[in-house]
Amino acid sequence: MIEVSVARLGLDSSNNSYVVILRERGGRRLLPIWIGKPEAESILIQMNNLKRERPLTHDLCKALILGLGGALRRVSITRVEKSTYFAELHIEGPQGVVQFDARPSDSIAIALRLDAPIFAPASLLMDVDDDELDEEEGDDTPFPVSTDDELTPDQLKAYLENLRPEDFGRFTP
Repeated sequence: MIEVSVARLGLDSSNNSYVVILRERGGRRLLPIWIGKPEAESILIQMNNLKRERPLTHDLCKALILGLGGALRRVSITRVEKSTYFAELHIEGPQGVVQFDARPSDSIAIALRLDAPIFAPASLLMDVDDDELDEEEGDDTPFPVSTDDELTPDQLKAYLENLRPEDFGRFTP
């Protein structure tokens, strides 16, 4: 398993789906995972340290894990079958480490909230061309990795709706 981190979040206009791009830590390989809009918003909210009046579902998961004396040790993206990605939460509690089946999008949102590492099998990571990697790392990308400015819900919605595949690289499902 290779440790990865969230590199990008974008909208795939070919099917109007959101895509979270995981990148190999210290490497060049990527893993795109198509996710739902609520999970994309939750990931983006956490990445930008935005505050909500009420906790989101992923905030509740964090509170439950911590409140029950647990710790999220890791998230593992385990496999893909028929274009469906699978993941596991590895939660340590008084009885030891327990693995829970979960969707990758939820797992990523929870991992970001608990500052837990994310892992994926090397077989799922894709090599990218140097040109694509340079495009991704450019300072002119509209993707906000972190910001001190708080976005309103309408600004967040507009941002997510206006992302294009070019904003995060060229990938095919």
